[in-house]
Amino acid sequence: MPEDLLPHLRRARDLVDREYARPLDVDELATTAGVSKYHFLRCFAATYGRTPALYLAERRIERAQDLLRATNITVTEACMLVGYASLGSFSRKFTELVGMTPSAYQAKFAADGVPRIPGCYVFMHGLSDRKPPEPAPDPGGAISEKPAGAAGS
Repeated sequence: MPEDLLPHLRRARDLVDREYARPLDVDELATTAGVSKYHFLRCFAATYGRTPALYLAERRIERAQDLLRATNITVTEACMLVGYASLGSFSRKFTELVGMTPSAYQAKFAADGVPRIPGCYVFMHGLSDRKPPEPAPDPGGAISEKPAGAAGS
C-alpha cells in the first residue's frame, strides 16, 4: 500500500472518531479518503487490522461504556446517543465486544458506588474530555488596597 494513502485513511478514521453517533457509510468514508469504496475497504483493513464497520462499532461501544459507567442514563438512552437505532443490535454488539450485557456492565459499576453524572446534564451539556480552564494568575497586590494580612473590618 502506498504510504501517501495513510494520511487519507487517517482522515476517514478521524471522521469515524468524531462523528460516530451519526449514520456513516463506506461511500462517505471512501470519499473522505479520496479513493474508491473497494480500495478503501482493502486499505483500511490492511492498515488498521479491522474493517471500517468494526472500527465504527468499537468506537460506539467504547463511548457507550463511558456513558454507562459515568452517568445514570438508561441502556436505551446510551444506545441512541452512540448512534444505534436498534437496542437489539446494540446489545448484541456490546455483549460481543465487552463480554457482558449493557445492563450487567452498568450494574457492575453502580455496585462500586461511583458517583454518577445525572442524565439530564449529559443531554444538555454532553461529557467533555477537556481539562477545566486554568485559574487566572494572581496579579499581586496592585489590585488589592488591603494588606494581605489585614483582617476584614
